[in-house]
Amino acid sequence: MQGRGGPQMSFGPPYTPPVIKNLIIVNVIVFVATVWSQNGITNPVVAFGAVVPEEVWGHGHFWQPFTYMWLHADLMHILFNMFALWMFGSTLAMHWGEQRFLRYYLTCGFLAGVIIATVPYLGYIAGYDTVLNRMTLGASGAVFAVLLAFSFTWPERTIMLIFPPIPIKAIWLIPLIFFLEMLDSNPRISSLGHLGGAIVGWIYLLNEGRTPGAPTPQGLMHKWRRHQMRQKLRAVRTNDDPKRTRFRDDNDHLH
Repeated sequence: MQGRGGPQMSFGPPYTPPVIKNLIIVNVIVFVATVWSQNGITNPVVAFGAVVPEEVWGHGHFWQPFTYMWLHADLMHILFNMFALWMFGSTLAMHWGEQRFLRYYLTCGFLAGVIIATVPYLGYIAGYDTVLNRMTLGASGAVFAVLLAFSFTWPERTIMLIFPPIPIKAIWLIPLIFFLEMLDSNPRISSLGHLGGAIVGWIYLLNEGRTPGAPTPQGLMHKWRRHQMRQKLRAVRTNDDPKRTRFRDDNDHLH
């Protein structure tokens, strides 16, 4: 990060706002309750609160898109989510204010849950072979929305990753995570929930209009057209350059 004396390295935010502390505390309390309620292979807390598409739309369990975001499957699951919430959410909450941050976090987490419940069900209605009884739980949808907001607010900030240990600009953090997820065949990872959180967060920020760094569809289309125009100009310059043309013709006969 950039300080008054130039680039500076730091681990974690300098201050943890109360909203972040409270979110972490609630998640930890629910996790402990989940562990204590385990009864053999069944867990009543998870069965009640995790998102299951068939239960949401088939049996009217409409609370699940909200309750799933407070549940976690194991210790590593909650540690990674809470670490990311603390690391990136604290800075964002200090910059935004706690009320704005909490509205964003809860809205994105809930709507990501709606996406998790709806997409498989729509696929089933359309005739695709989709799984409707798969449970999804965790705060990852809301956390991905936080990562997205952080990367749009400070796109040029350099982040040193732990796994793998490389520096990366904040704007490339989520694309890198999705790329790594594509390489990982772990069926327990809810890529739909992660993607849903990022999409909902993006739409939320655009609709809110208070994050100048959030790219709009029009802006992305403009950049794409500029890229296409530059490609065409390069092609024209290559064809008009006699040296490049002669070099290309000479090489056409090399086999």
